Amino acid sequence: MMAGEGITVCASADLPEGGQGVRFPLTAAGEDATGFVVRHQGVVHGYLNRCLHLSLELDQGSGRFFDSSGHFLMCAKHGAIYTPDTGRCAGGPCSGGRLRAIHVEEKDGWVVWHPDEFMRPARA
Repeated sequence: MMAGEGITVCASADLPEGGQGVRFPLTAAGEDATGFVVRHQGVVHGYLNRCLHLSLELDQGSGRFFDSSGHFLMCAKHGAIYTPDTGRCAGGPCSGGRLRAIHVEEKDGWVVWHPDEFMRPARA
C-alpha cells in the first residue's frame, strides 16, 4: 500500500497487545531514522523512534518498547518512560516532553502509516 492509502508497516496480527513493537525506516527532517508501532489497549500507536533525552532509539534496535509491566514505553538506555497512547513523558530524564507521533491506522488487517511534512518514506 502507498500514497493516499498509507504505507504498510506490518500485518495487524504481528502487533500483540503490550508486546513487541515493529520498527520501520523513514526519513525525519531529512535524516535517516526509524519509526515504530505498538499496540496498547487494542489501539495501534506510532512514534518516531527517538528518546527525548539524548535522541537515541528507545529500543536500541531490539523492537522492545514496553517496560516489563507492558503499560509504558521505555528508553532502553536511560529508563525514560512514556505513555503509549499519547507519547507523553511519564518519568525519567525526558523532561516532560512528548514523543513525535506518527499518523498510523489499521486498515483491512494491516497497519499503515501516513507520511507528513516532517516524516517521509525512507530514502532509497
